[in-house]
Amino acid sequence: MKGGVQGAGLTELNAVVAVAEHRNFRAAAVALGLSPSALSHAIAALEERLGVRLFHRTTRSVALTDAGEEFLSRVKPALAVLAQALESVDAHQKTPTGTLRINTSALVARRIIMPVILEYLRRFPDMRVELVAEDKPVDIVAEGFDAGIRLAGSIPRDMVAVPCSDEVRFIVVGSRQYLREHGEPETPAELARHECIRYRMSNGAIYRWEFSRHGEALTVDVKGRLTLDDDGAVVAAALGGAGLAYVSAWNVDEALRSRRLVQVLGDWTPAEPGVCLYWVWLWN
Repeated sequence: MKGGVQGAGLTELNAVVAVAEHRNFRAAAVALGLSPSALSHAIAALEERLGVRLFHRTTRSVALTDAGEEFLSRVKPALAVLAQALESVDAHQKTPTGTLRINTSALVARRIIMPVILEYLRRFPDMRVELVAEDKPVDIVAEGFDAGIRLAGSIPRDMVAVPCSDEVRFIVVGSRQYLREHGEPETPAELARHECIRYRMSNGAIYRWEFSRHGEALTVDVKGRLTLDDDGAVVAAALGGAGLAYVSAWNVDEALRSRRLVQVLGDWTPAEPGVCLYWVWLWN
């Protein structure tokens, strides 16, 4: 065959099927929404590329040649499969189906995402959601996630990001008992004389407490006898009077309201952008 079937378009292949079924070019053209001349041209162009005649034509009738019969037997099932595939894609557009994989931190999962996910599942009963909560940084593309939800400052620049929370503050807190015994620090430098609860990140490094005021930014490598790697454990230790803790205000809002914990160095811990839903940009 000269050009083979590789160059054939769907219009030409559907034209063959329609003419074979209707045995009439005019009726086949009406079924396909084409003019008879456009249909005839499509068939002729395909026959020229294939190097064979697919139809015997007379002024009164149209019939498949032997080559046409063989061609149709192979093409028709393939077109049916393709039509099913297109219908399946169209169904996805109308009603979401499948599995949505999201990566976030444990705190964000508890604080923000769970109510949203429950509502999402209620609205789209054909969807499944897999939410993975972990505090370590994750490459959502390499790990097979559809999206991530993280603090705005930690999202890679090549991602599309949409804010999905109010601002967040990371603050220093201590129990009332601890502050009665040790006093309140007035500046970050005074943390050197305090017992601080240190946090070990997933990469093994100890987190350096971050502060800023009036355009001045600094980090402090605090000292302390207790080092933990879980946000909840840090809060529990602070509630127990083990020392000062640097935590998300979301994690201690109830304890602050009940005065079981007290914030210090408030003017050194301004609000920061909250969390964003982010995903990779797909170029067309």
